[in-house]
Amino acid sequence: MIPAAVDYVRAGSVEEALEALGRPDAKLLAGGQSLLPAMKLRIARPSVVVDIGGLGLDGIEERNGDLAIGALTTWEELARSEALRRPALAALPECATGIGDLQVRNLGTIGGSLAHADPASDMPAVAIALGARLSVRSASGDRTLEAAELALGPFMTALGEGELIMEVLIPVPPAGCGSAYVAVEHPASGFALAGAAAFVGAGTTRVAITGVAAAPFLLDGELDDAELFGDRFAPVEYRRELVRTLVGRATALAEVRAKEDAK
Repeated sequence: MIPAAVDYVRAGSVEEALEALGRPDAKLLAGGQSLLPAMKLRIARPSVVVDIGGLGLDGIEERNGDLAIGALTTWEELARSEALRRPALAALPECATGIGDLQVRNLGTIGGSLAHADPASDMPAVAIALGARLSVRSASGDRTLEAAELALGPFMTALGEGELIMEVLIPVPPAGCGSAYVAVEHPASGFALAGAAAFVGAGTTRVAITGVAAAPFLLDGELDDAELFGDRFAPVEYRRELVRTLVGRATALAEVRAKEDAK
């Protein structure tokens, strides 16, 4: 299908992007791998698209005890980053490598994926398990949002109107930590029927789940108490057992990596 008529703004600065976001029904365009298909199907019909692809909000660096990942860092950059080649952060490239195909990985961005809040998206679970925070900016100032608090439901987030994700901030883990991401994907779409991200070390274990509920979530308590959904691809009972298996695999792999990181 052909998208509905829409205004287009190519932002030359963050300030220009925030100003354009103040227009009614404005949508940000990062890599476009989620927004453009939705526009073609007219599921999304913004009045204006604000293209932030040229703002240079990419890159990975350690800063003040955090690993700072620019919101426009692509999946391919995450998959190839030398800064992520350590057991404690292995879930990041592991997840990024399995997303889409080469074209999608070269255009899709971590910030765009988190802001889109697809309940079957892979990276939100990894961000939650690694204890990530989001640096968010609007015309009124900056704030920090926990990754675990971002998704409120399918394609709904805690981002306010006119807010832009600037960076994903992940605490740099000490030695002796490991992480992992495992998923079972739908063979046609490539989206997760279920996925589990695990972080082990520093006296804690965190596991986050995606693909099985209205939003990714931190597993806190028994899986049997979690509210999961079923659909035409997989019933609730299947997804619950699948998640149970994936949690075990992700945790076991993270534990192995933590032992490697301690050597």
